[in-house]
Amino acid sequence: MQNFIIVILFLLTIFTNAQSNLGSWNIINVNMKVNSKWNFFTEAQLRSLSFYTEYHYYEVKAGATYKIANDFSATSGFGSYNTFSEGGDFREPIRNKEVRSWLQINLKNQLRFFTLEHRYRGEQRFTSNGYKNRFRYRLGGTLPINKKKIESKTFYISVWNELFFTNSEPFFERNRLFLGCGYEANKNLAIQTGYIYQFDYKINDETGRDFLNIALLYNFDLSKKDEKEFIPTTSD
Repeated sequence: MQNFIIVILFLLTIFTNAQSNLGSWNIINVNMKVNSKWNFFTEAQLRSLSFYTEYHYYEVKAGATYKIANDFSATSGFGSYNTFSEGGDFREPIRNKEVRSWLQINLKNQLRFFTLEHRYRGEQRFTSNGYKNRFRYRLGGTLPINKKKIESKTFYISVWNELFFTNSEPFFERNRLFLGCGYEANKNLAIQTGYIYQFDYKINDETGRDFLNIALLYNFDLSKKDEKEFIPTTSD
């Protein structure tokens, strides 16, 4: 618990330093495990450029994950992504309306107390400004604090960094960093919060650099087989 409090204080320090342009990044993720091989998910996000005001972005998406091996899986998904103009709540004109699909490979390394995740994604983006390809790589880690593994009533630390590339100049598009912590209430429900720093090489349909992130993660298990612990993670 002491370590968890230290993490919270660290995040509050970051939020205080970034409060002049701190936005909000809110996520609800529902994951449904059908059997030992298949998972289906849906996720909704709502973002603002200022602290819970000037809402400028929302997205909804769904997809499926197939487990190829214990720590190796593939994901496919699609969604709707909408970015509005700055200066108000969903202010028109809309800067970008996008329908996106993607294919993704997920690799996990289970260390002694630490879960390391590699995520490789290729996106097909049908935007208001034409078709675009994008490629993403995310390296993340999850560390339990008060227990040896993430299970019911576990506090945990979550960290990840993601790089975005395109197949056209300038090729490198974005870097996104997350530092946060969470609490898994039971094998079905977790809530986490943290700080997202986003650097855009060339801002196009997304603005803002610093966000307070709050995510509600629900895992709905139809298989009734508790094979491994529920590792809380978002789909995007």
